[in-house]
Amino acid sequence: MHRFLGIVSFFLLSLSFFACSGAVGGSNQQSTGGSSGGGGNSGGSGGSGSGGGSGGGSGGSGGSGGSSQPCNSGISAGVGASLNGFVPFPADSLWNKDISMSPVDPNSTAIINFIGPTIGLHPDFGAGEYQGSEIGIPYYVVDDTQSLVNINFTAYGDESDPGPMPIPATAPIEGDPNPGSGDRHVLVLDNSTCFLYELYSAYPNNDGTWNAASAAVWDLLADEQRPWTWTSADAAGLPIFPGLVRYDEVAAGRIDHALRFTLSQSRAAFTPPASHWAANSSDASAPPMGMRLRLKASYDISSFPDSVQVILTALKKYGMIMADNGSSMYISGAPDDRWSNDDLHTLSQVPASAFEVAQMSPVYTSANVPQGAAPAIGSFTATPSSIALGATTTLAWELSGASYVIISPDVGAVRGTSISVAPSKTTTYTLYATGPYGRTTANTTVTVQ
Repeated sequence: MHRFLGIVSFFLLSLSFFACSGAVGGSNQQSTGGSSGGGGNSGGSGGSGSGGGSGGGSGGSGGSGGSSQPCNSGISAGVGASLNGFVPFPADSLWNKDISMSPVDPNSTAIINFIGPTIGLHPDFGAGEYQGSEIGIPYYVVDDTQSLVNINFTAYGDESDPGPMPIPATAPIEGDPNPGSGDRHVLVLDNSTCFLYELYSAYPNNDGTWNAASAAVWDLLADEQRPWTWTSADAAGLPIFPGLVRYDEVAAGRIDHALRFTLSQSRAAFTPPASHWAANSSDASAPPMGMRLRLKASYDISSFPDSVQVILTALKKYGMIMADNGSSMYISGAPDDRWSNDDLHTLSQVPASAFEVAQMSPVYTSANVPQGAAPAIGSFTATPSSIALGATTTLAWELSGASYVIISPDVGAVRGTSISVAPSKTTTYTLYATGPYGRTTANTTVTVQ
């Protein structure tokens, strides 16, 4: 496992939300600490993690930065469930952008030489186990019957959202059945709301709650990103799940989004959609987090197995986004016993020299990190503010500059501007409004007679 802790001081978050535009397919606000680690799968897989994240539970109607589009009810439920064609994030997300015709970055050759042009791709996923652990990062799809639970933060709570979150006690942990002290990611998608929840260094408790170093919630119907300089459950401040190679997509014959990959070294910089760095190199040719590699159009993939051709075709059209420090050229995917490991291992025949760096603009460093105002909350009220036991009240809010909203306790991540609640005792609700330049909170109390 490769693990690196990078601590770097940043300016106060601000400037405009750089909207992710593009492919198929989140410490305090003034400083970030980043630890990124290897996954421990498949012979030292690329890791993830780094401080903080955004979190939240599944919720009813309410919140900002969402979409009027309903969640796709065709998404199946269960471990490694099929999304049945649903693609996370809108079509204009950077994850979903066709970059096959994008210009090559002027530093592409120097960066590829820094990586090591002869290093081959490595599938950090597959069937069965490697050294007692499943190969890949698992995910779990839940439905509206899943209860919300609290998350207790053990490291990066300042950059993590508070929950509650619909995390089952039996949710698979990266590295199962023997996750040890690895990255221990837990990825849960709620198919009733299309919110994605990601935990880093997650440990279940006997009472159904979870301990986690950090957590992040992602609205899969919106162009959401982490606040500038904030991390997520991944070192680059990115979601993990949308970049995984999943069996259901490969079996269907196409992947319509960018993939996630790791490199052993990175510098103190990031390019969108990344929002955070975890530098372990000062070399000018070391890549920034969020860098995208594209398989060259001229690279002949006709001799590869059909399943691998699906992956390589996606790498030509959408590329792969650097998300963490880890083993170089490791592509992330979900474990599935239907994979053919022999087929997947033919990816090692593809060298780094077969890739080019898609043009990176902008690239942010400590000298030009975007700056701007945190979200403004005009009001957060409960009407009525006093109710009888068993009655309901409406929480409502007005705000601007927020990408997503979380209400704690009992509610979680929400869209819209209001939601009904029925607390069983006098409760103070906190609204967390998070945008590209930080987070603002407001409280309102409901008295139960």
